[in-house]
Amino acid sequence: MERENTTSIVWKYIAIVLIAVTIALTVAMVTLTNSKLKSRTVAEETTASVQETIAESVPETVPETEAPVELSAAEMAIETGNNMLSYWTDSALTKQQLIAYMSDITDESSPNFIPVDRRIAVFDFDGTLFCETDPNYFAYSLLTYRVLEDEGYKGKARKFEKATAKKIVDLNEKGKQSANLPLDHAKSIASSFAGMTLDELDAYIQNYKTFPMPSYNGLLRGDAWYLPMLQIVDYLQANDFTVYVVSGTDRFILRSIVKYSPLNVPMRQIIGSDEAVIATGQDDEDGIEYTFKVKDRIILGGEFLRGNVNMNKTTAIIQEIGVQPVLSFGNTMSDASMAMYTITGNPYKSLAFMLCCDDLERENGNLDKANAMYQNCAEFNWIPVSMKNDWTTIYGDSVTKKVGVDEALAPSA
Repeated sequence: MERENTTSIVWKYIAIVLIAVTIALTVAMVTLTNSKLKSRTVAEETTASVQETIAESVPETVPETEAPVELSAAEMAIETGNNMLSYWTDSALTKQQLIAYMSDITDESSPNFIPVDRRIAVFDFDGTLFCETDPNYFAYSLLTYRVLEDEGYKGKARKFEKATAKKIVDLNEKGKQSANLPLDHAKSIASSFAGMTLDELDAYIQNYKTFPMPSYNGLLRGDAWYLPMLQIVDYLQANDFTVYVVSGTDRFILRSIVKYSPLNVPMRQIIGSDEAVIATGQDDEDGIEYTFKVKDRIILGGEFLRGNVNMNKTTAIIQEIGVQPVLSFGNTMSDASMAMYTITGNPYKSLAFMLCCDDLERENGNLDKANAMYQNCAEFNWIPVSMKNDWTTIYGDSVTKKVGVDEALAPSA
């Protein structure tokens, strides 16, 4: 009996131990399960957070766009022409023909394609790029100032120089034409600046450029550029043209006018009338015999050599450029030889343009001369440019012609 009781007690303890172990295992399993669940939740939250951060840091995918279509040279010529020639009316014949021309000659598949090295354009200066009617050419007005007004020189002026200046004044004020005036003027320019260095002459011209234009409000002597024609130069250069200025104005004076101006043409591409330059130690010795020395300076020799007008313009183009131009721009019959040389027997498509001074409101125009040039254009197959109808401005909107200024009495050549 006692043994049975003892056995019963043992089994009770065993049962209690088993129950305790079971409970402990159950608690452990529950704790482990909760820990795993919590770890999974944290991991999921962390993953979601990382994914959200990545999503925020990566920009939205932008839909791919088509690459811009590259324009051909011919198409570019049309687009740039319409953009760059903003001072020209859309109806202007020059604008229309020049853009069509440029589209044709820049198209490599066109039979009229012109290689870059043959894209040469020549421009007259006075009355083509720059005002020649206030009341006369820049160089004519310069001489009258030098000889009749310049306190530092007028007392030294020669009789011939004064007589020539008086002829210019009579032309300006009375319309009186004088025989040989262009030649007399060229000689007087050469003699009145004799002995100056080129830098001294340039400084003199730069000072004169600051004088006001007598017929206009808001315009100086050196700023009288025809803005629409400057756009033509820029348009040609944008299409790989080399531009030359071929003028009857003295070459050194012309260089100083162009210097510090909006016309982007280098000095080596400016051709004008010529006067002698000598070394300071040369005296009367011929340049064939004299050798320039270290102590020498270059000065103006006082002798007129050659007038660059009419056929001489063509000769200068042949001698100094060496290539027949394909475009010519002028405004009087002294530019006719240059124009005809450009469009006659040219292996490349070529055009000649002539300005017609038909604007009496914004410019000192002359209808008789304008009408004569229109007739010449029709006869010689030149393209006329109407300053009145083709241009939206001449000198800029801030420049106005003074009230009461009559038509200019500009020289016929």
